[in-house]
Amino acid sequence: MAFDFPAQFPMLTTSRLVLRETAAHDVDAVFAMESDPVAMRYWSKPPMRDVAEAEAAVERAMSLFPARTALRWAMTRPEDDRLIGHVSLFNFVEQSDRADLGYGMNRDHWGQGFMSEALNAVVDYAFGPMGLRRLEADIHPDNLASLRSLERLGFRREGLLLERWQVGDEISDSAVFGLLAREWPARREARR
Repeated sequence: MAFDFPAQFPMLTTSRLVLRETAAHDVDAVFAMESDPVAMRYWSKPPMRDVAEAEAAVERAMSLFPARTALRWAMTRPEDDRLIGHVSLFNFVEQSDRADLGYGMNRDHWGQGFMSEALNAVVDYAFGPMGLRRLEADIHPDNLASLRSLERLGFRREGLLLERWQVGDEISDSAVFGLLAREWPARREARR
């Protein structure tokens, strides 16, 4: 199966979440998440300081799908449609049927299994209807929660890129992980 970028934004659902396209009304929730220095500790940019940054981020996120450069899902609970995090597929390499996986979540919702549900749905979609062959993710080596999330999905650590990111005054390495589509069915079944 070859890579197939969707014609319409794919809404995904899990038992507790709706993953939908980012919308203008997500600005306040994005600002709440991305202005939190604890939630942003291991990101590749510093925490937001002004709601205008969230407005720009939401506008940029809303432009990704029409430009066919990325899919960014807003993670929401069906009872209130409030963004609690996001998951993205980006850096598509069509010739190689691969993309990067990225994600973040509001700290108020950590430790409740929401990210695991969302990531499983997105990986299913990436290796199913999209026809991707490989997913990659890079994380700060000290981000143990993210490391565990990736390993539970079956991602393998494939390398360490030294001094890859500079955020403010801090220079940090990046651990690189990969997962192949042919490995996913067995990984998914083992998690049930």
